[in-house]
Amino acid sequence: MKYTPKPIAPEPAAKPSAKANTVKPKGTAHLKPPGEIRIIGGQYRRTKLTVPNHPGLRPTPDRVRETLFNWLGQDLTGWRCADVFAGTGVLGFEAASRGAADVLLCEQDPGLVVQLKAVQARLKASMVRIERGDGLSALKRLEAGSMQLVLIDPPFDSGVFEAALKAAAQAISPAGLVYLEAPKAWQDEELLPLGLRIHRSAKAGAVHFHLLVKSEPLPEPLPA
Repeated sequence: MKYTPKPIAPEPAAKPSAKANTVKPKGTAHLKPPGEIRIIGGQYRRTKLTVPNHPGLRPTPDRVRETLFNWLGQDLTGWRCADVFAGTGVLGFEAASRGAADVLLCEQDPGLVVQLKAVQARLKASMVRIERGDGLSALKRLEAGSMQLVLIDPPFDSGVFEAALKAAAQAISPAGLVYLEAPKAWQDEELLPLGLRIHRSAKAGAVHFHLLVKSEPLPEPLPA
């Protein structure tokens, strides 16, 4: 008997895959969902803070904060502090968590200011003041000698480091401290003309962090 092959039926059209339906529009596929960091010490320990995907936002890592507050002695009872490039506010909230009496958080981005106020309300942190504005301008408005701790951690490409350090040197008390986070290691030769010198410093990954104190006034040049 002669064999006659049956006609091959056309394959059904492939259904779109679930993966295809979840592809993000061009230009947004690289975006990551918000992250979180935690306050690591004091009365607000383990409190979560949201880290939105925001250009230039670079919260201080746990390891660096742990080192910083070990340097500071953990107990900041009664201190007046200013975190003038606040971002998530984690440095300022860490200070408040350890007993600081007055903590100024200054941030320029309106969305981050809303987030800072939400955290302040959730913690009922009455010692924290939140101000929307330019961090450098806020530093320059601080009363001379009024701060025990000024925290300087601006976006690394901001170009405000020198001016901010000079203003911070004026704002701290004679025994006050300035925390500096930067993309490079600062040296005393650069800091002394600004009124500061290095007390402690370290490096974590690409981040250099420093604890600075007031320097002795530079001697007046001798007359010619």
